[in-house]
Amino acid sequence: MARKNRPAPEARQALMELKLEIASELGLDKIHEREDIDPIIREVLKNGGKYAGYVGGYMVRRMIEQAERDLANKLK
Repeated sequence: MARKNRPAPEARQALMELKLEIASELGLDKIHEREDIDPIIREVLKNGGKYAGYVGGYMVRRMIEQAERDLANKLK
């Protein structure tokens, strides 16, 4: 991730959980052999970026869906 666009420390854990949830949905959750390496990054490197777009796209969709739900609840 670019230095200027790093998430706030409190958001990092939530983003990691979202990545792992989406990786599980995509069948990429079987790659937790080493805990010191981000599993999504390891899989992306292993597959030459094959899954990076999928995971990123799903993350964006999920964040938009959550924001829409939050906004709808605020307007009620």
